[in-house]
Amino acid sequence: MAEDDDKSPEDQLREMLQNLLSGQGGVDASSLAGAAGLPSDPTAVAAMMAQFQAAMRNQGDGIDWKVSTDQATQIATTGTVVTSAADRTALEQAFHVASLWLADATSITELTAEPRLMSRAEWVRASMPVWSELAEPVATSISDALTRVLEEQAPEEMQGMIAGASKLLRGLGGTMFAMQLGQVVGQLSTEVVSGGDVGIPLLDDNVVAILPQNVRAFGDGLELADDQVQLYLAVRELAHARLFRHARWLRLHLISSITEFARGIRVDTDRLESLAESFDPSNPEELRAALVDGSLIPPKSETQLATLRRLETTLALVEGWVDVVTNEATRRLPNADAVAETVRRRRATGGPAESAFATLVGLELRPRRLREAAAMWTAVTAAVGPELRDSLWSHPDLMPSGDDVDDPAGLIAALEARSRGEEPERDEMDDALDELLRGADATDGPAVDGPSGDGPSGDDPSGSGPRREDPPPSV
Repeated sequence: MAEDDDKSPEDQLREMLQNLLSGQGGVDASSLAGAAGLPSDPTAVAAMMAQFQAAMRNQGDGIDWKVSTDQATQIATTGTVVTSAADRTALEQAFHVASLWLADATSITELTAEPRLMSRAEWVRASMPVWSELAEPVATSISDALTRVLEEQAPEEMQGMIAGASKLLRGLGGTMFAMQLGQVVGQLSTEVVSGGDVGIPLLDDNVVAILPQNVRAFGDGLELADDQVQLYLAVRELAHARLFRHARWLRLHLISSITEFARGIRVDTDRLESLAESFDPSNPEELRAALVDGSLIPPKSETQLATLRRLETTLALVEGWVDVVTNEATRRLPNADAVAETVRRRRATGGPAESAFATLVGLELRPRRLREAAAMWTAVTAAVGPELRDSLWSHPDLMPSGDDVDDPAGLIAALEARSRGEEPERDEMDDALDELLRGADATDGPAVDGPSGDGPSGDDPSGSGPRREDPPPSV
């Protein structure tokens, strides 16, 4: 007893958890593996136990996302098929033809980087930094809330122990969440066909990638020649990558919107308290179910809903533009419509991994207004052509709004006026920008008397100084 008294609360709790995880305290390792979303085979159980032990040794404040990468990579490498030299040559040729076809469909210039053929494991490692960035706010909220609830629910004699080891408990909660994310990303690695397949830019800037093994699986059952499927998907990937390279602000805009949404998520502590009261260490399945069914995340706030509407509009504009450009570029492809319909159906329903991410983070990545956005881009293209259409991506202020998606007539009229060289009708934003620029002029430096000595400029009796050129008209 005296020996235990000499131990810090964190050491006592660590020892207790080690006993539990080793089976000495009533926790069945196979049940715990099930709670973490792992199969109950000995290898998976051993890997899980090692990850929890590492979490207890970790003294850092953050979540160790290497757990997610290891988990996802293990899934990605299961059933890996080596891409044949013939398939590699066919896909490389598909990208070459796709680049030529896109030249007729968009004014956005071609990429400088060579397309990459990625394995599933390579896609996991390349995309995990973004996945973890998107998931971290929610993982932190759940870990902190779990620690608070345990502190409140623990018996009085354990209060000091729990309070002294809060960092350790947060680490264990974060590890559980990271393992769940690894399951999601690992499963996604068996489904995605390219770098831009989920709509958001998961890979580093200027990276174009396709997953040959998944492309072959995508084409199974379509009764189409492999080269047609490969060419259509290569065009889509190149169009997506070209857009994000051209609109360099767009990647940060999307990811910032998602993380802003995630930071607003608050965990349902009542639900957590209920779990803590009824928690059975020998059957932790209820805890896993709460992590993956979204029940720990309460309904969205008004602020989150507003962020979500903006995000969905942006996703729809991106995917709608890619659809329109791809359809135009693949006019020569005999069965392009069949592949396009498969892409639309697959995107509309989403896969199990996408649904799991939605419950983990409380966010679906599907563009709900895709058809309306595609119709808008089609109408704009017919009215003013691809060059003026694509100029709308040059700055975030020029991007179409949700109202433009609903009714593109005003947007089209403004673009047609611009194409004729006419100044569009000014609005309040134009006046506000002028006022802002005049204010900037006034603070640029000390006034210098003009020839007449009456003010900043003898040519400007009003004393306001020369006016800057008006900013580009807002569309």
